[in-house]
Order: sequence, then C-alpha cells, then structure tokens
Amino acid sequence: MHLEALLYYFLLISLSIALAENEHNGMPRKARRRRMRYRRLRKGSLANGRLNMQPQITSPLLTTSVPNIPLINIDGDITGIFGSFIGLDGQESSYNILPGKEGRCFVNGMTMYDNAVWSPKACVTCLCSKGKVLCDETLCHPLTCHKQRIPEGECCPVCTDPVLSTIPLGDTAEFSGDIPEPNDPSGTVLQEQQAQDERNKRDKKLIEKNGIKIKEKGKRKRKRTRIKSHKQSRKQEPINNEMEDKEKMRTEEEKRRAYAEEEQRIETEFKRIEKENEEQEHEKYERSEEEEEDVEQEEEVEEEYILRGDVFRMPPRFSVPESSSEMPPLPTGCSHLDNTLSCINAKLSQIPPIMDAELTSIDLEGNYITAIPDAAFNGIPNLERIDLRKNNITSSGIGPQAFKVLKNLQRLYMDGNALIHIPTGLPYTLEELKINENQLHAIDEDSFEGLKKLVTLELEGNQLSEANVSPLAFQSLKSLSYLRLGRNKFRIIPQGLPPSIEELYLDNNQIEEITDICFNRTTNINTIVLRHNKLEESRIAPLAWINHENLESIDLSYNKLYHVPSYLPKSLVHLVLIGNQIDRIPGFVFGHMRPGLQYLYLSFNKLDDDGIDPVSFYGAYHSLKEMYLDHNQLKSVPLGIAEMRSLTFLRLNNNKIRTVPLERICRIGLDKEEEGDNTSEEEYDEDSPLEHLHLEYNYINTRELSPYAFSCVRSYSSVVLKPQKIK
Repeated sequence: MHLEALLYYFLLISLSIALAENEHNGMPRKARRRRMRYRRLRKGSLANGRLNMQPQITSPLLTTSVPNIPLINIDGDITGIFGSFIGLDGQESSYNILPGKEGRCFVNGMTMYDNAVWSPKACVTCLCSKGKVLCDETLCHPLTCHKQRIPEGECCPVCTDPVLSTIPLGDTAEFSGDIPEPNDPSGTVLQEQQAQDERNKRDKKLIEKNGIKIKEKGKRKRKRTRIKSHKQSRKQEPINNEMEDKEKMRTEEEKRRAYAEEEQRIETEFKRIEKENEEQEHEKYERSEEEEEDVEQEEEVEEEYILRGDVFRMPPRFSVPESSSEMPPLPTGCSHLDNTLSCINAKLSQIPPIMDAELTSIDLEGNYITAIPDAAFNGIPNLERIDLRKNNITSSGIGPQAFKVLKNLQRLYMDGNALIHIPTGLPYTLEELKINENQLHAIDEDSFEGLKKLVTLELEGNQLSEANVSPLAFQSLKSLSYLRLGRNKFRIIPQGLPPSIEELYLDNNQIEEITDICFNRTTNINTIVLRHNKLEESRIAPLAWINHENLESIDLSYNKLYHVPSYLPKSLVHLVLIGNQIDRIPGFVFGHMRPGLQYLYLSFNKLDDDGIDPVSFYGAYHSLKEMYLDHNQLKSVPLGIAEMRSLTFLRLNNNKIRTVPLERICRIGLDKEEEGDNTSEEEYDEDSPLEHLHLEYNYINTRELSPYAFSCVRSYSSVVLKPQKIK
C-alpha cells in the first residue's frame, strides 16, 4: 500500500516537472529574454549588495576569448562584451555546487538556479550553468583619446575630448535603446567589430589631421624661432667679436705670463744647478788636494823608512782607484755627444774633473782656464783632440806631467792664450800643434823634442824672430810639412827648416832679404807665402829658388818690388805679385819655366803700355789660364793676349784703355799675310777660350767698337764692358 502511494507520488512529481519544462520551453523568446534580463539584474544587484557585506573573492578567473555575448545595462545601452565563462587555464570555476540539487549553485550562502546571472563585484558577472559557476570581467573598447574618465556606476572609461568623443548621429546602435535580436550571436559581434573599425578609422583620420596641423604649427613656430635667433645673432655678433678679442687677449696674456714664469723657473733652476756644480767642483778640488798631500806624506814616510833602514817596517799603503762606472755630472754649459765633450764658452775656470776612458775629444774654447795641472787629464787618458783656444793659460800654469798620460793625443789647439814658451812634455803621438796669438818669445832646440810625427805647426801672432829661434829648433821635426810663422818679427828666412817641409807661411813679417842658402835644404817645398814684407827684387838671390823642382806657388804681394823678379823657379805655376810698385814685365822672364806659368796676378801695380814688351809673356803663351792686370795704368790691351791659347780669365778693368783693336783679343787672317805667320787658317778661325773678359771702368766708347772686336769669344755675355769712366 505504502509502496504504491510512494510510486504515485514520484510519478506526480515527474509529471509536474515535465509540464513545467514544457511551459518554459513554449514561452516566446522575447518574454523569456526579458525575464532573463530582469532576473539577472535583480540577482546582480542583490549579489552586489551582499558582496559589500561578505569577504571579496581573492582569485578572480581570467578568461579566454570565444563568441561574445552582449552585456546589457539597465538603461538598455551596450557598454561592453561579456566573454566566455571558461577560465584561462581551461578549468572550471571554484564555486561549490549545491549538494543534493543538481543544476543549482550555492554561492556565498545563497542558492542560485540554473542559468542565474549575478555580479559578485563591480564589472564582474557570474553565471550558474548546470551547477557550475562561471565568471568574467567586463571587456571595454580601446579608446584613442588622450583624456579619459570612468563615469560613476560604470566599468569602462569614456572620452572627455569633445572632438574625439563626438559620435555621428547615424550610429543608431549607440543611441537607440532597442536591443538587437540575438538571432545570431556571431553576427552581432561582427557588427560590433565593424562599428569599432569605423570608429578607429575616424579616430585615425582625426589624429592624422590634427598631427598635420600640429606639424605645420611646429614648422611655423620653428621658422619664427630661426628668424628671431638670426636677428639676435646679428645683434650679438659685434658683442661676440669683442668678447672673442678680449678672450684672445686674455689667453695671450696668460701664455706670456706662463712663459715668463717658466723662464724664471728655468733660470732659478739653472742657477741652483750651477751653484751645486761649483760646490761639487770645489769639494772635488779640495779632495784631490788632500789626496795629493796624503800621497806626498806617504812618499816622505817611505823615503824616511828607506833612509833609516828599518827592517820590520810595514809596507806602504797603496791607494785604491775610485770606480769610474758612474760618470760624474757634467759642468754647467757642457754637452756630451758620442765621444766628444763640448764646453765652449761655459765660463769654466779650470779643466773639469772627468772620468771617462772612452772620451776622445774635449772642446774647452772660450773659458777662463789659467792652468793645466799634472792630473788634469788622468780621467780621460784616451783623448785624441784637445781644444784650449781663447783661455788665459800661462806657461807657468802647465804642469810638467800634464800631457804625460795622453798616449793617443794627435791634435792640440792652444791659440789665444798667454804662453811664452812651448809647453814641455808633449806626447810623441802629436800630429798637429797650434799656438797662434800667444806671447812666445823663444823656441829652444829641445822645444819640439820627440815630436817626430808632427805634421802641422802653427806659431803665428807671437814675438818670434831669427834672434830667439834656434837654428836647431826644427831639427827633430822629421815629418813637418806645414809651417806657419806669420805675424812675427822675422827679418830673414828662419834657418834650419826641415827637408820635409812643403808649405811655408811667413806673411806679415819684416823680411828684407832672401839668400842663396835659405831654401837649400827644403827641396820638397811647394808653397812659399811672403806677402806683406819688405822684399826688393835686388835682395832676392839668383840661386834662392831657381833650382827647386817642386816649388809651384810663390806669393810676394805687398812688398817693394818694381818689376817681376827674375830667376823664378822653373816649376812655378802660381805667381802672386799684387800690391807692389811693378811698372815692367821683363822679356823672357817666364821663358825658362816648365811646364809653364798658369796663374799670374799683377793687380794694383803701376804697369803701363811701355812696361809690357812683345816678349814679356814669352814661355807662357801656351800655359797661362788666368791673368789679372786690373788697377794699373794701361791705355790699350797688351800685346800677346791673342796668342794665349789657354787663357780663360782676363781682368783689364780699372785701367785707362780707350779702344780695343781687332787683333788684340782675336786673331785675324790679315795678320797672317802681313807678318808671314805660318799658323794654319784653321787656328785663326778657332774660337778663343776666354770665358771671362773684364773691361769695365776704362774710357772705352762702346759705340765706336768694331763688331768683330770680340768675334772669337764664344758668348758675348762673357765680355763685361759697362760701366765705363767719364772722360
């Protein structure tokens, strides 16, 4: 009985449920949609009210995008898109399902029917579907406006820019309250997407238009700025130039000031270093004196021991030489280059103590050195050259052993000092010795003892004469070939000259005579210079040099000669007779010379036309290369010049010549026929070898000269005719 009743009861319940579902399914769509909307709004507002009283959900679900459902506000406007209710990770919501009642949901103590929609918080909408709770946030359209705000009670922002927020009136979807028929949800979404694209296009066009306007406005503004800046720069240009000038002057002033400060600093440093060097030199000098005193005392003690004959005395103490690995600092004003030490004009008062075994040359010219101690060169024993010119060295200040350690010395220059005799103890290796411009009063027979390698000896500008120079003074100089004794007081040629001598200079003396025996031993002599003496042709012995086979050059300028000397050497090539009183060139005076005279200088004499014979140049026609006859008293070109076939340089300037006959410079055929010359015609037609012909400063009228006067000269530029003297 009870089982049947229970069965009937369940059947009744099932029928009621079936009828209710049929009734629900048979309801029109519009009514059902309005009912759903009403229920959703009611439950959403209820849920929002309760949400404020309950704890908020701390883990809202993110969703993925599937076909969207329009979300309708109470006023009927579309404000967003309600997306899928499936989580981003694909899992279901964490809301609990009501136990025992399938299809319903239990949320925050409330029972939600199937398909119920509510809002647990602002902008979040939830749906109960077959016992499952699905939630999602409201999606908002992206806005392109700059100014946005969220109205009160709304979830999505709106534009506050009146231009961008303006929507055309034709867009009925935005302003109508009608809800489109959701016949096809995908079509609704497509329409919304198209509307959004149109809005984006309009916004883009507006933005581009506004951007163009902004760019043009910026261009105009930049143009105005450039014009304004240009005007300002033109106004500021003078000011800037003035400021630049001031800045430049200030910079230059700073540079000058810095340069002056640097000079002052360098000068101060230089003085300090100089003072330190002087102190060091003084200390070294004192130390060396103390060492010398110690050595002398030891030698005296040793001699005393020897004299006393002590047997058990201690051996003498030997001094340990100082190490020369470190070279002491150079004195101020000195420089060291390669193996040469230069201290020219360094204001030194003594020879600096230097320790350098590799030094080969030292230059101490122009200092205030007065002495050369015995140990002056002990630290530099390999010197080959010493220059002590222009100092104040005296003979008494030179130690007897000063040059003893110099085993390689070859050149010693002591010009311009105060020596009165030749220094003693000179090394035998010496090859060149110069003691010019001193006060030498004598040369003894042993002054040059041992100097067998000496080649050059210069003793000019002293007080030497035949009275204080020993005839044996030069006997030890076996290799001497160059001797200068000018600017002394010799009256005759010094006696005892070595046979090896080749060049002898005795200019600016008082020599009056040349005897037969003066050069009888100097058979190798090549050059004799006797200018500025008191020689006369009558005081020159006939056999003084006529037989010398090597004598090629004689200078007798500025003596007292009245004609060209006879008995000249046969080998003579170079004859200088400038500045005498010569008025005649004797005939055949050059006739005995072989191979012949080549250079003849007769400038500044008193030669006239009568002083030159037709045979005056006999023996030199074929050999003469240069002839100086300027500054004489000639009135015409001398005879015989046209016959000189080797003459290249001829000076006839500064005479009294008035004309140049045809035959004097160039040979012509007329002379051949008249004189019966046997010279071939080819020789007459040959050009003259003259390269330089000087005829200026005479009385020649160049307009009256024959055009053939210089026809044999190869170049007319070789003939100098201007200027001429005025009659």
